Amino acid sequence: MTHGVLHMKFAHFSDIHIGGWRDEKMKTMSVQAFMTATQQCIDQHVDFILIAGDLFDTALPQIDLIRDVAATLKKLKDHDIPVYLIPGSHDFSPSGKTMIEVLEKAGLCTNVFKLQNNQLQFTIDKKTGVKMTGILGLACGLDKNIYAQLNKELLEQEEGFKIFLFHTIIDEYKPKHLELVNGEPLANLPRKFAYYAGGHPHYIFHKHEPTHGLIAYPGALFPNNFQELETFQGGGYYIVDEKLNINHHFIQPKQVNNYTINVEGTTPTQAEEKILQSLREKPHQDHIITLRIQGKLATGKTSDINWKKITNHPGPYHILINKAKLSDQEEQEHLIQENLEDIEETLLRQTPSQLISKDLNQQLLHLLTNEKDEGEKNHDYELRIITDFIKKLALEGIWT
Repeated sequence: MTHGVLHMKFAHFSDIHIGGWRDEKMKTMSVQAFMTATQQCIDQHVDFILIAGDLFDTALPQIDLIRDVAATLKKLKDHDIPVYLIPGSHDFSPSGKTMIEVLEKAGLCTNVFKLQNNQLQFTIDKKTGVKMTGILGLACGLDKNIYAQLNKELLEQEEGFKIFLFHTIIDEYKPKHLELVNGEPLANLPRKFAYYAGGHPHYIFHKHEPTHGLIAYPGALFPNNFQELETFQGGGYYIVDEKLNINHHFIQPKQVNNYTINVEGTTPTQAEEKILQSLREKPHQDHIITLRIQGKLATGKTSDINWKKITNHPGPYHILINKAKLSDQEEQEHLIQENLEDIEETLLRQTPSQLISKDLNQQLLHLLTNEKDEGEKNHDYELRIITDFIKKLALEGIWT
């Protein structure tokens, strides 16, 4: 189905998260991935690029990152490749003082989220005639109000090749590790669009829905944390043509090598040598290395391991270490052997509340014991806990 559009192709990016890594070397990788992907789009002569939210990781990123992104967008403009986007839950600010607005005013991109009286307005690409609109992503699921109040009928009646950009997870497509993350049912998206450019969940997925069209998530353009590096080792984007043929393009600025090393029962010196030996066994010139260290040391403290010596091992571009499952005897000895429920009961007796019942207090404390699901992003985990609190306090009509 071509919808009257001939010989057209576009790229679909999402979740670029420029500035998301605290580590400067990894921060550079996010920018490099963006530059590489845009150059590939130039080489492949795409007509335009979509960014389905979270170009930046924050509304006001540091100046050198803004410079690099602006230069990349300017290069696309010089090649007559417009960029259409929506703000995501990370790069949106309620004040409107975001870098997205600055870049749009400079003519480097176009925000297609245009809402007037609960009616979305279309942005039309001059070259292809494609019509685009979409809904931005908001923190704490506040974009739910927009979906709930949206007048979908006029959007569905519009003729032509239409693209809908959105930054939320669709309930029907949630993988198991994200099933508790707040999303939107498919029915809340307007029907009869050719393509639905999704963002927010960092996984690769596409499916054609008869009532809607081709719904796609390209995943993050580059991994945004340690676990994503382990799982995906890179990122990517889609290129789609007028017949809705869709191809995922993998982006990996540096090769990634993952290691899980068990140091159970070793001394700090032995653990250090075991880790270094793993690095010596294979050449890692200019690679990114992830080291997941686990086990309990027989003697000494985890801080006795010379971590600086490990991270400065010659050859790799960068070494990242996860010590979440590493412990020592001293840490075990300092654990307080008390029942958690007894501690909570004592605290509730000592700090009575005139506003919240004891039963509700206990329910709220129980919510705080919910652990992060395997593969769940920190941001999504925090939103899930906040949303559960709002529901438990019956503030949905006020807060969301």
